[in-house]
Amino acid sequence: QVQLVESGGGLVQAGGSLRLSCAASGRIYGMGWFRQAPGKEREFVAAVSWSGGSTFYADSVKGRFAISGDNAKNTAYLQMNSLKPEDTAVYYCAAVQTLVAWYPSSARHYDYWGQGTQVTVSS
Repeated sequence: QVQLVESGGGLVQAGGSLRLSCAASGRIYGMGWFRQAPGKEREFVAAVSWSGGSTFYADSVKGRFAISGDNAKNTAYLQMNSLKPEDTAVYYCAAVQTLVAWYPSSARHYDYWGQGTQVTVSS
């Protein structure tokens, strides 16, 4: 069983930046970030494939967030810039054991999940 440990959440003013990290305890082949705001469904934010480093983003974060992965460390990072109050949510990282039939923006295609880290953006 692979464990995911997230870090980097916190409180920031609108326009500020935060960097989230997610470290996996074992071998994985891709990682994604999802977020869930109070009263809303969990939504896809970004994902990165260890194969070729392909990245995927939700339209709401394109140009502001950047995901990267270090496959030697089994760690992914989410650099969040120009944060907005609507980015406030619990952010969850997720990982996959295989890229076969992987659909990066679909939560059900991930095998492991982190415990979540709170990101709060004040206006």
